[in-house]
Amino acid sequence: MEFVCYHRDRPGSLALRYELAEQHWAYMDRFEAELIARGPTFASDGDTPSGSLHIVDLNDPAAARAFAFDEPNYQAGVYQDVLLRRWRNALGRTMWDFPGGPADGNRYFVLGLGHGPGADITVPSDQDHLIAYGPLLSDDGTTWVGTAALLVAQDSDEARTILSREHYCLIEVHRWEFGGRR
Repeated sequence: MEFVCYHRDRPGSLALRYELAEQHWAYMDRFEAELIARGPTFASDGDTPSGSLHIVDLNDPAAARAFAFDEPNYQAGVYQDVLLRRWRNALGRTMWDFPGGPADGNRYFVLGLGHGPGADITVPSDQDHLIAYGPLLSDDGTTWVGTAALLVAQDSDEARTILSREHYCLIEVHRWEFGGRR
């Protein structure tokens, strides 16, 4: 089962985030084979970390909850909240399989939360800019509750166009970059 796990940083926790970097990476190293994508999101200045995104394939919802809430930054109070949702990998690949590689262009995490009939279920025909894409699902995996995408775009306005606004209560766009050890 695939899950999107998005930890949002608590204001004022940047020093603690940096202090715990090695513990965070060591924890994530344990899930290397299960990770579909990972990396930090950034505030509007493009430099200050604002969160930590992980898309992971785990056995069940209990394993996903343990992954999200046993994470060292979460345990230490770096994060103010966690979004944990089932997800379906519509591209069938990991970020490491993305032909554009880890550094070309501006990268974004687009999160759309919706209700009603599923929207943006079909992968856009122009996939060259997509790193990861798929629907967010209810806990039992049957109901569409939104869409999550990682992509390359000129700016946040262009990134937002990956989702059709009328189907979402909320669309967030965050600067993002490939994560992990450098």
